[in-house]
Amino acid sequence: MKSPQTLVGAGTLATGAMFVAGALTIKSDAGYSGVGPNFLPWVVGLALLVCGAFLIFEARSGGYREMEEPSGAASSHWPGFAWVSAGILLTAALITTLGFILSCALCFVLAVRGFKSAEDRLDLSPRAWLTDAAIGFAIAAPVYWMFTQLLAINLPGLTSTGWL
Repeated sequence: MKSPQTLVGAGTLATGAMFVAGALTIKSDAGYSGVGPNFLPWVVGLALLVCGAFLIFEARSGGYREMEEPSGAASSHWPGFAWVSAGILLTAALITTLGFILSCALCFVLAVRGFKSAEDRLDLSPRAWLTDAAIGFAIAAPVYWMFTQLLAINLPGLTSTGWL
């Protein structure tokens, strides 16, 4: 069991090293409050290096001794994976056509199908689809409005009014 745990630590170290290497290539001109654009990559990179070193130390000195047994199913639930993947891929493909709100609502509906199918609670009735679509719309609409109206971040909309 030490080998996979050591690989996790090594992967964390490698990721930290990539962040630090990337931070070295970013100009360090001070911006707001003396913090430049390379500050966050440095923080993340150094934190990952420390975590990676600790993970390797733990793995090589006896393994993760306090680790609980894994929970969940023994194998993957591929139909649920397919539903969620379809939601993500369709959102990416349709966001410029349907707009942010409708594509995110579609993603929510398909993700709910996936999660419910994994629990053997999949309901394919029209009422379930409409309920999930309404909930997805109710979540996506305020997010869209907040980003476009309050934060002035352009997201793809269905209309040019900025409200849908």
